[in-house]
Amino acid sequence: MAADHDYRRIADRVADDIASGRLRPGQQLPPQRAFARRRGIAASTAGRVYAELVRRGLVMGEVGRGTFVRAAAVGPNGRALVERATTAPVNLELNYPSAPGQSELLAPALAPLLRADVLTEALRPASARGTRAGREAVAELLGTRGGGVPVVPAWRPDPDRVLFTGNARQAIAAALASLVRPGGRVGVEPLTYPLVKEIAGRLGLTLVALEVDGEGLRPESIGAAHRGAPLSALYLQPTLHNPTSVTTGEARRREIAAAVRELDLPVVEDRIWSFLHPGSPAPLVAHAPGLVHVVDGLSKRVAPGLTVGFLVVPEHRVDAVAAAVRSGGWSAGRFALEAAVRWMTDGTVERLVAAKREDASARQRLLAEELDGFAVRSDPCAYYAWWELPAPWRADTFTAAAAARGIAVTPGSAFGVDPKRTSDAVRLGLASVDVADLRGALRVLAGLARGGGEGVGTPLPGGRIG
Repeated sequence: MAADHDYRRIADRVADDIASGRLRPGQQLPPQRAFARRRGIAASTAGRVYAELVRRGLVMGEVGRGTFVRAAAVGPNGRALVERATTAPVNLELNYPSAPGQSELLAPALAPLLRADVLTEALRPASARGTRAGREAVAELLGTRGGGVPVVPAWRPDPDRVLFTGNARQAIAAALASLVRPGGRVGVEPLTYPLVKEIAGRLGLTLVALEVDGEGLRPESIGAAHRGAPLSALYLQPTLHNPTSVTTGEARRREIAAAVRELDLPVVEDRIWSFLHPGSPAPLVAHAPGLVHVVDGLSKRVAPGLTVGFLVVPEHRVDAVAAAVRSGGWSAGRFALEAAVRWMTDGTVERLVAAKREDASARQRLLAEELDGFAVRSDPCAYYAWWELPAPWRADTFTAAAAARGIAVTPGSAFGVDPKRTSDAVRLGLASVDVADLRGALRVLAGLARGGGEGVGTPLPGGRIG
């Protein structure tokens, strides 16, 4: 809690500088590491300060350029109107699903690890290769089943091509670090996972927004971007894309695979949310196994506090990616790995997945009821939704207005690769609050969107919305 308070307090001081005019619209903030040195704080804390300023709509990050102060509304006294830190009782930014009875399901597998003789071994360092039992368990967990008309190919990873990291974010970082040199270009969807933007910045990579349509990535845009200046890799989310929930169909996946094979272009395929969509087509790796690096993990299936990331890589790249995991300090903890193996093999993960699929569907039905009539893009299987706001709302002002009512949402700019091409939209994470609070929050947001903030509910004691 102290760390949370510290970074918010620092963000408040920057907000005061913006309000007073000491920081002007368009002015560039120092790089995060320089900001950390000047303030005497950790680089990770500086990152949280910048993320908080983005969340409040006070600054915007531009890939490859830096972070800039945004234009702000001006109050009667001539000072900029800025949002100070608020405690949002209903947080629709975070998105970690939790099933009823989850802790009781997880506990039995941990008990044997706490015996002194077992704990000694479990606390030893783990390599990127993990254990044979771990690789076999992941291969079984991630494998897809064939079926459909026409038949969708099944995919089961080779256990010898499975690597482990501390979490899925680290798996993405290791894959990109092993594939792309500093200064290299990575093709992505125009809306992409915000932490990929951060990873790219840390690794010195340039993200290139490719073209998409209602089915996902347009295959011809890969070649077009590559001809402009060579791409080194792609990062894609073809199943339940975050934030739009689009799932790319089988035919389109084959076309994408053909395009990357023709260019010999590696792909990082993020499947972290794919467990929610059991009927989705086979992953891209099934069509281009020599090029696709699959990223997955347990944070969404199980819980974020004790998790493991998975990488399934082409056979000839196992050593290179394992070296990147080691050099980045991204190895999984042995205790977490041992717990994960038990959860995967005793049926715990399977039971949690079934419960979370049912929960996601119920929350989507609630979303459809409360935001009926609005331009909301989502999927019945997903734990999030992309809400294109009605005029005259802008994403930053809507985010600030929602925060003033105790509801945290994520502005579309957090996902946009090119700020000039990001629509006025917000992402709603549906997973991390209880159903009653979710319904109340959606009702308040709907009223806010319809009435421009007039006559809508305000937070009540205890975080409930009325």
